[in-house]
Amino acid sequence: MGILYIVPTPVGNMEDMTMRAIRILKEADLVLAEDTRTSGVLLKHFEIKNQLMSHHKFNEHGTSAGVVQRLLAGQNVALISDAGTPGISDPGFFLVREAVRAGVEVQTLPGPTAFVPALVSSGLPCDRFVFEGFLPQKKGRKTRLESLVNEERTMIFYESPYRVVKTLEQFAEFYGSDRQVSVCREISKVHEESVRGTLAEVIAHFKETEPRGEIVIVLEGKKD
Repeated sequence: MGILYIVPTPVGNMEDMTMRAIRILKEADLVLAEDTRTSGVLLKHFEIKNQLMSHHKFNEHGTSAGVVQRLLAGQNVALISDAGTPGISDPGFFLVREAVRAGVEVQTLPGPTAFVPALVSSGLPCDRFVFEGFLPQKKGRKTRLESLVNEERTMIFYESPYRVVKTLEQFAEFYGSDRQVSVCREISKVHEESVRGTLAEVIAHFKETEPRGEIVIVLEGKKD
């Protein structure tokens, strides 16, 4: 029986790729990629010559059964996403669940995940936190925001640069404009930046300076 490897890839700097991740991607019988074009660039950079197969949120329910059959037949399969750790706001959970149900061994390599450096560098408590990922864009958004009103742990959100100001304004509306927040963008890239302060201060900043790049919002929890 084969092994399903969950392999994190850099969210920015290529130097964040681990030696183990490179070895697994070279040795695997098949590499599943969220976008074969994006991952093709990564593999070429590290001189990895392997078969790539598309595996993303639009086809994972259809392809996972065939992948599990390959694993049961003894093939080793590596799963990567466009950036970061598969399964964290990226495809991966469904395949892992099906592999586990079939009795296949799953090994997840430690590696890049955008929210961890954003949390640790925020200056907000990181001993206890809740990861919310992307908020619903329309249906269920208000309900989700209301459900976090009494959350005392530090909260982490992913957001598009085009919706950052709107989201921060909603946070101010639901949780108060004096709540502390850190907005981290372009993690592990040349223009990495963390903007910290109250919601009111950070909203004002991004109204003057257009936010760009991948965004992680780290929000202070409710105080006692």
